[in-house]
This record gives sequence, structure tokens and C-alpha cells, in this order.
Amino acid sequence: MNRQEHLMTVAMEECAEVAQRIAKAARFGMEQVQEDADDQPQENPERLTNRERILREYYDLRAVLGMLGIDAWDMSDRARQCERAKVAKVERYLGRSARCGTLDNG
Repeated sequence: MNRQEHLMTVAMEECAEVAQRIAKAARFGMEQVQEDADDQPQENPERLTNRERILREYYDLRAVLGMLGIDAWDMSDRARQCERAKVAKVERYLGRSARCGTLDNG
């Protein structure tokens, strides 16, 4: 395995960690502090919320993407255009889910 392949593997792991943190937030809420941190404070000494832990994992991912030569901090017009297009697409599918009765608007 060369450096590039190793970094790609680390990036995949970071993606999985972001996904795991988001899943925890979906189950327990964005502002929840993981309860097992009470029993094992070394696991979360800063008492971070799920929201804060998602951000930490996201920053880790961006750092590794940077090591791969991918500008995860890109603020160009093209990047903003891609972001707007994604938001519009997600909103469109949220509307479809609401019409199908699978999304609670509450």
C-alpha cells in the first residue's frame, strides 16, 4: 500500500466515523451528551454533544482530504453552486417523502 492508498483508507474510516456520529444524533438527539461518558469520562472528557462530535469527525475528514490534495475548504463559486444544487435536490426529495406520508413535518 502506498501513501495515497493509505490516506484514502483513512478518509474512508473518517467518513464512517462521521456517519456513526450522525446515526447517534438521529437516535439520541443533537444536543445529547453520550451517557457512557458518565461511566467512562475518558471516552468524552470534554462532555461534547453529538453535534460537537459530528463536527470534530467532519474536521478530521477534511484534514485527511487535504492530505490527499482535495481542497475540502473550497469556497469557490463552483463549490457554492454544487452545494446549492445538492440542497435543492435534498429539499425536492424531502417534499416527495412528505407527499408519500413517510416524513413527519413536525
